[in-house]
Amino acid sequence: MTAILITGATGFVGQVLCQHLIKNNDQVYATIRNINSREKLPREINTIPINSITESLPSESLEKIEVMIYLAARVHQMNDRSPSAIEAYREINTYAPISLAKDAIKNGVKRFIYLSSIKVNGEGTVNTPYKEDDIVNPMDPYGQSKWEAEQELFKLAQETDLEVVIIRPPLIYGAQVKANFLQLMKIIDKGLPLPLGAINNSRSLVYVGNLIDAILTSIHHPNAKNQTFIVSDGEDLSTPELIRRIGKAMDKSPLLLPFPPNLLKLGTKLLGKGDVGDRLLGSLQVDSSKIRKTLNWTPPYTLDEGLKVTADWFKNSRKDI
Repeated sequence: MTAILITGATGFVGQVLCQHLIKNNDQVYATIRNINSREKLPREINTIPINSITESLPSESLEKIEVMIYLAARVHQMNDRSPSAIEAYREINTYAPISLAKDAIKNGVKRFIYLSSIKVNGEGTVNTPYKEDDIVNPMDPYGQSKWEAEQELFKLAQETDLEVVIIRPPLIYGAQVKANFLQLMKIIDKGLPLPLGAINNSRSLVYVGNLIDAILTSIHHPNAKNQTFIVSDGEDLSTPELIRRIGKAMDKSPLLLPFPPNLLKLGTKLLGKGDVGDRLLGSLQVDSSKIRKTLNWTPPYTLDEGLKVTADWFKNSRKDI
């Protein structure tokens, strides 16, 4: 049994992680800002009410904690590139985890796991997948704030006994998924035509169940100490193929029209949806071989298995989402 503190426990990834930790009979603590969000967590979770994610936690809340997992985040907002935006991202994605890590050091916590993002590496790839030791190239406030946190956490690890693990996922999908992935599923469900049949790209994804398994492995594995890992399902897909595979999982036959990619790119820019266009048209591949070799980790779910779970959730919840 391990005593684990989680921030962001009521989020998409956090809720799944909490369920797995409880099954493992770990002693789980979660910080919560809204008492009403307590209902999202298993009853076995010990909650620590806070007013702000950036506040220091009292020592009595941390005296038993062995591992901290930081999942809280200000998520990426499309076209949020204003000069003032970076500070809003830093508050949650940089300052808060650094503050919590310092609390961890003061109270003898052994390991700190930080969920970062592949956006630290950049926005897209050409022929060569992203790796952990690439020169970073964050292109927006979200990616920049994550990268700054990574650097500061490793500085603390070098100066103290705290062990740090950084995990950079690409697009995460699964039950309760939101944003663009959910919108795509809604379009496929309605049978609306998609002008994406002529796109020839390649993108990596990670099913939330695989991401959780990587986090669980990182909690105890000695080789995870002070390492950065990129995780993925290990199968890259073009946008049309992803749509077909989602459709198959939903028992639908998506209508894909071969619209010229250059016109699609121009159209999304004119509509102020250039970021969406980049995701649909561009490539973003990752190489997750490091975590597989270093931690002897293998994703427990295939991409199709992950899509099936996601599709089943969608079909059972479509009236509420």
